[in-house]
Amino acid sequence: MAESCHSTSLNEESIMTTSINKRQAHSDEEDPIKKLRSSDAHDEEAKAEITVPKNENELCFEIEADAAEDKGSRHTMEDATVLLPHATLQFPGKLRCAHFAIYDGHGGRLAAEYARKHLHANVLSAGLPRELLDIKAAKKAILEGFKRTDESLLQASTKGGWQDGAAAVCIWVLGSKVFVANIGDAKAILARSSPTDGSSKTSDGSTPIKAIVLTREHKAIYPQERARIQKAGGSVSSNGRLQGRLEVSRAFGDRQFKKVGVIATPDVHSFDLTARDHFIILGCDGLWGVFGPSDAVDFVQKLLKVGLPVSAVSRRLVREAVRERQCKDNCSAVVIAFREK
Repeated sequence: MAESCHSTSLNEESIMTTSINKRQAHSDEEDPIKKLRSSDAHDEEAKAEITVPKNENELCFEIEADAAEDKGSRHTMEDATVLLPHATLQFPGKLRCAHFAIYDGHGGRLAAEYARKHLHANVLSAGLPRELLDIKAAKKAILEGFKRTDESLLQASTKGGWQDGAAAVCIWVLGSKVFVANIGDAKAILARSSPTDGSSKTSDGSTPIKAIVLTREHKAIYPQERARIQKAGGSVSSNGRLQGRLEVSRAFGDRQFKKVGVIATPDVHSFDLTARDHFIILGCDGLWGVFGPSDAVDFVQKLLKVGLPVSAVSRRLVREAVRERQCKDNCSAVVIAFREK
């Protein structure tokens, strides 16, 4: 991997994009993701093998993923992460399925924990393809899974008397296709090599790495989001917050804001995984408050290049954000590396 990187947009890479418009007591028996590797325990790296076709030949890749978190200067940790390299649950099939996510809670951790436990199962039950890849069916299942999760979360929050919410950034790997879905201000960044035509080598002869932003932030201050909020009868104050309080305009939960424009409908994008794709970084807004996309890709890429395991890389990324760059917010990151075997 190269040490040089720069940022580009999703469209510049011609990735197919479709824009579609604390803790609560839950026992392990209630959690449908019983083998979920959450951010609380990472003694081994999560690994999975996938097959990526290229030039009529099959390249075998291994996915290595791990997560790290730090509560920063906050009193509690309100984020939750998901690492499922084998994400079939009760829906087995021929198609490889892996799932990774960060849920960035605000006002508490209950909504983040609820989404962590239920979103992926809801996406699978909504028809996520398990035998043959169908892009439209996959995106439809993701949309429906988000809808079902938010609806049931709102019922649970009403019954339990809690009102917190959670942004989300989620990745599904189906075969050689990557699906990205997000609500709120958590982000996903892809590290991709430039085409190897010999014209863009760095001084050491390596190929530059681009940082590609895979997600679009949903904040009340943005024109498209503001228009929906105002149409629903809500307002955006001079500080850019909905009703003067909530910065994000899309989130799970936040039941007190649902009637004034907050929705849980994600943007859903997909792209083909190739040998040029090295890793994806998922991060909450705390991480991106002190790291730019290219900066984060460069930091991670240098550590991977010297042979550090992904578990160590994710920890160092979060430590750098909190201890060196003074991130005061909760800080969570998932690093998903693709290695050719």
